[in-house]
This record gives sequence, structure tokens and C-alpha cells, in this order.
Amino acid sequence: MDSIAQLRKNYTFGQLSETEVPENPLPLFQLWFDQAIKAQCPEPNSMTLATADKAGNPSARIVLLKGADQSGFTFFTNYESQKGKDLAVRPQAALLFHWHELERQVRIKGDVERVEGAQSDVYYHSRPPESRIGAWASPQSAVIPNREFLEEAESRFKAEFGDEPPRPEHWGGYRLHPTEIEFWQGRPSRLHDRIHYQLVNGAWKITRLAP
Repeated sequence: MDSIAQLRKNYTFGQLSETEVPENPLPLFQLWFDQAIKAQCPEPNSMTLATADKAGNPSARIVLLKGADQSGFTFFTNYESQKGKDLAVRPQAALLFHWHELERQVRIKGDVERVEGAQSDVYYHSRPPESRIGAWASPQSAVIPNREFLEEAESRFKAEFGDEPPRPEHWGGYRLHPTEIEFWQGRPSRLHDRIHYQLVNGAWKITRLAP
């Protein structure tokens, strides 16, 4: 384990200046996201989602971004999962994107709400049939006895719904409305660029943070 402390990387890919970024962070996020796709970063829409329960105990996991625009950042999940239960009592969360190939991170904080049922329906029915059945078969985050439990549930719901299952009421989307976004660009000598946006009275305040 001592070898972990010896791991080193010098970041030289790019730079980021507070005098050159847009007034609104979304165009910069979209630019970076498009560049992550072009650079063939694996699953560029994968992001860490951090939530907290009623007692303040944190929990984090990887989910997939399914929408980003001026209204916020959208993802989908089981409302009865651990993250769903956390968001029911504490509707705030943090997101983290890490695009290793570009030496970049984006950190996002904000308030979270469920998306409209119609939007959840549209995304749900765009998924492959197997994924739609999976939303029925898996009681996400619940204790289950074995793998066979899932496979039997999958078979049961396939028999019931065929290839056109309806969206379960316990499954749908969330939208995070950002109040803070930080763009991190790796730089040499650990003197990284960190440009921070904070929403203040409806306008974005831009500052540079020390690495």
C-alpha cells in the first residue's frame, strides 16, 4: 500500500482563466461535455451523485446524466432507492464529473426536484425493453435473498407486460437546479485552475479558488 503515496501525475493539458469564461456556466459545461465526447472519454455522462439522509450521513454513487440545460441537470432512478429516500428528506445534492483524459473535473451543487411525469414517461419509453423491465424487477437498495430473486421477478414482469411495460410509479427523473458550479482544470506543479460560479440574487458570481 505504500506505493499508493508515490503515484504522481503532472497536469499539462490545458488552462482556464476567469477573464475568459462566459457569464453563465452552462455554455462552458456544454463545451467541456462536448470535448469529453470528442476525446472519447469513457461514459462522459457518468457522474458521482452525493446525497445525505435525515441525520446528515452522506452517500455517493455513480449515475448517468440524461439532460443538461438552463433548467438544470437531469437523471433518472428508483424513487424508493437510497438516493430517492435521501432526496425526499433532503432535496439537495452534489454532482461530480471527472474527465480523466482531459484533466478536468466539474463540481455542481444545488436543489433537487422530481421532473414532470410526462418527461419521465418519454425517457422511460426510450429505454430498451430489458431496462424497462429491470425498473419493475429490482426493488433498488432493498435487501434481497439471492440473484434468483431478481431473475424470477424479471421473468414474472416479462410475462405480465411483454415488450411494452408501463413506467412504474416508483421510477422517474430528478432535476438538480445548480446554485454552485466549479470548473477544475489540472495544471503543472499542482497549481490547478479552479473557476467557481455561485448563483447570487439570480446572477452568477465568478471567482477563482486556490487549488
